[in-house]
Amino acid sequence: MDHSFASLTDTALASGTDWLAHAKVRPTRQRMSLAALLVGDGKDRHVTAEGLFLAAKASGEAVSLATVYNTLKAFCDAGLMNEITVDATRSYFDTCVEDHPHYFWEDTQELTDAPSAEVAFSRLPEPPEGAEIARVDVVIRLRRR
Repeated sequence: MDHSFASLTDTALASGTDWLAHAKVRPTRQRMSLAALLVGDGKDRHVTAEGLFLAAKASGEAVSLATVYNTLKAFCDAGLMNEITVDATRSYFDTCVEDHPHYFWEDTQELTDAPSAEVAFSRLPEPPEGAEIARVDVVIRLRRR
């Protein structure tokens, strides 16, 4: 879980800054560093706040866990990421914002993409009066045999 992040290179920082600018997110030093770790190498990631915090600390970035949580929330609010809640105590943040299902591996606590083409819904319930469906999260829990 959270094993791989981009390195804080000049190229990664530029990519992270562009990612923030695309969503009109104010590019503070800490946001640019966290964005570079998340998307600086062009790969999509499923991360926890704790994993991103440890990666930031390992790269020499002075940031608190609270700042990481607040930044991830701001990235989600700006449409840069989606939060995927797997249980009452754990959320993952996904840099791929296209609709797609996930596998949650119970033994390793990893969240990975599942094949979208193999998931089908014949219908969804009508939302309550005054509400609309914003998103459907599909998390398929897996246990190794």
